[in-house]
Amino acid sequence: MKSAVTKAKEARPVLQQKDFLTLHALDGSEMMALLDEAVKLKKETKAGVHKPYLQGKVLGMIFEKASTRTRVSFEVGMQQLGGNAIFLSKQDIQLGRGESNADTAKVLSRYVDGLMIRTFGHDIIETYAKEATIPVINGLTDMHHPTQVLADLLTIYEYKGKLAGLKLAYLGDGHNNMCHSLIEGAVKTGIDMTIACPAGYEPDDGIYQTMKQEAEENGSTLTCSENPIEAVTNADIVITDVWASMGKEAESEERHFHEFQVNQTLCQHANEDYIFLHCLPAHRGEEVTADIIDGPHSVVFDEAENRLHVQKALLKILLSNE
Repeated sequence: MKSAVTKAKEARPVLQQKDFLTLHALDGSEMMALLDEAVKLKKETKAGVHKPYLQGKVLGMIFEKASTRTRVSFEVGMQQLGGNAIFLSKQDIQLGRGESNADTAKVLSRYVDGLMIRTFGHDIIETYAKEATIPVINGLTDMHHPTQVLADLLTIYEYKGKLAGLKLAYLGDGHNNMCHSLIEGAVKTGIDMTIACPAGYEPDDGIYQTMKQEAEENGSTLTCSENPIEAVTNADIVITDVWASMGKEAESEERHFHEFQVNQTLCQHANEDYIFLHCLPAHRGEEVTADIIDGPHSVVFDEAENRLHVQKALLKILLSNE
């Protein structure tokens, strides 16, 4: 039975670019094709079927930031696809002794079939993509977290049966990687998105204005507000993230985000069947109360599982010879 996510053609979906750095680089059909492939692979996994699509392939995984879900999902995903993955921390390779990112990219291109990188500045991963002759996947930068948002979109589709026309409310720090990638993912799939954040914490203006124009062209909406009630009213999806992103934890006590906390009082303004998402790790009692993240509207662990399935789809499309 064909997936209902999209009526994309039967051929294996192919991305137009070598690398996967941002969701903005995809068009709507590529995005839906990726999700369609994830649905297919998830069904195979649940049925205990693990076809060796990537037999003999090796993924190099460079981690300059710590990880749970990113590392485990990519490593398990490669194994389930018949390939292998190598974990490379900054301390384990010559990056820790000052070798340039360009030289590392060129060398690793001779050994492995793809690179997944979790790092800080987005310019770092752009350098890898420019210098590597193999596909480069963004596992997270300070500006973007595209693989997580693919998992979010798959989770939303599974619970809502569609993407276009839904209302998504994001609360908290608008100038972080999750918000930026959510903006791109929502607009590309026709989801109406409202961001509620304190003044001074708005999304990157270049990303916001570019995607706002694209939203106007495709009939969806993208708005930013300082009013959390306005954002959550009639929302189908409520999403938040930690108040201070990785590497900025020292700033958390200086941030006055308390009125943007996702709690029962705020969520009473959302639709009765809203779902709550959080990329994890979560700080219960800060950006979200325990009764929300552990309550009946929360789908955070399905969301976390879906990292595996969307990344398998991405790996199969980028690394397979089919």
